[in-house]
Amino acid sequence: MTDILTRAPEAKMADSAPSSLDVVEAFDDFMQAFEAFKETNDERLAQIESRVGADVVTTEKMERINKALDELALKSRRLPIGGDAPARPSEAKQAFEAYVRRGDETRMRRLQEKSMTAGTGSEGGYLVAPETEIEIGRRLAQVSPIRAIASVRQISATTYKKPFAVSGPAVGWVGETDARPETTAPTLAELEFPAMELYAMPAATQTLLDDTAVDIDAWIAQEVETAFAEQEGTAFVTGDGNKKPTGFLDYTQVAEASWSWGNVGYLATGVDGDFAATDPADKLVDLVFALKAGYRGNAHFVMNRKTQGEVRKIKDADGNYLWQPGHQAGVPPTLMGFPVAEAEDMPDIGSAATPIAFGDFQRGYLVVDRIGTRILRDPYSAKPYVLFYTTRRVGGGVQDFGAIKLLKFSVS
Repeated sequence: MTDILTRAPEAKMADSAPSSLDVVEAFDDFMQAFEAFKETNDERLAQIESRVGADVVTTEKMERINKALDELALKSRRLPIGGDAPARPSEAKQAFEAYVRRGDETRMRRLQEKSMTAGTGSEGGYLVAPETEIEIGRRLAQVSPIRAIASVRQISATTYKKPFAVSGPAVGWVGETDARPETTAPTLAELEFPAMELYAMPAATQTLLDDTAVDIDAWIAQEVETAFAEQEGTAFVTGDGNKKPTGFLDYTQVAEASWSWGNVGYLATGVDGDFAATDPADKLVDLVFALKAGYRGNAHFVMNRKTQGEVRKIKDADGNYLWQPGHQAGVPPTLMGFPVAEAEDMPDIGSAATPIAFGDFQRGYLVVDRIGTRILRDPYSAKPYVLFYTTRRVGGGVQDFGAIKLLKFSVS
């Protein structure tokens, strides 16, 4: 017990970088001290009950243990539960904060010279710290509906090229003694996904930047997430590929009966601009089974809020609603057992519109992120505010044309 009393306030409290081992040791010390505290206090109470009065030595000992308990409890609260203490900010993060808060470019320039990178040419600017880029990516994954369900790939080049087989090698069955004909080589082609520049320009007061309690990574990520998510969300759905990603609705749409690679197949509702008056659920069932079984296991419905409001009214033949809310907060609603991704950039129900998509978007749609988000600090253009011209390069397009199907509100 003496060892605990001497260690707790000094050696244990002096650690500057507590680790997981420190957590265990602090907890063990606390429990030992607490056991000693109970024993000493029991002894003190026994002395009081004997009407002799508590011994001074016993009382002082209990107070020392009590003080040690307070210090060990404080120490335990300072230690992270189940892990090491947060790592010291990286050199890149410190340099980035100095640039954002004070406009100090010295360390940023030195870091990027070391890593053989430069600014954005005539526009200037620097790469954000890795922590900031991770935070931006994490937030976008939560608020960008198509990104959340699509496949995402990071690249360092300006374009990602993905080869695919137009036709496979010749194959067939042969008998045990039959001649084996020479097989033809597969025919390959490429899909290209160029990364286009996306920008946002949040503004801040110098007072906010001087406030050290403000988490700069989180602040910048929060400021740009809405702008980035809205712009890329529209492009992933309806983008025409001109200085932006190509949306899955921009590809040539053909009736499912005549579908071929390079096109997106659709089923018609049979009524121009509406569901059929009787058994409207039938076309949703047909849409689900237009997708091959291998894609259905990870499939999502994609539609906007208004369309979802209409679909919510549809029942099956037994009178059960096809649309069901999520069973807990944060869980998306389902339609016929498949999750629904709400994308406001999907068109409303209308004549010849395709407001409902269904498919395995992880296999069907590819989002390409070029590594490196850049930021340019501008304290002059909008005084007294400081502007942050933030850019990142994003691309996207359909990578598997068999994985996405559409419901078209038309006669055929």
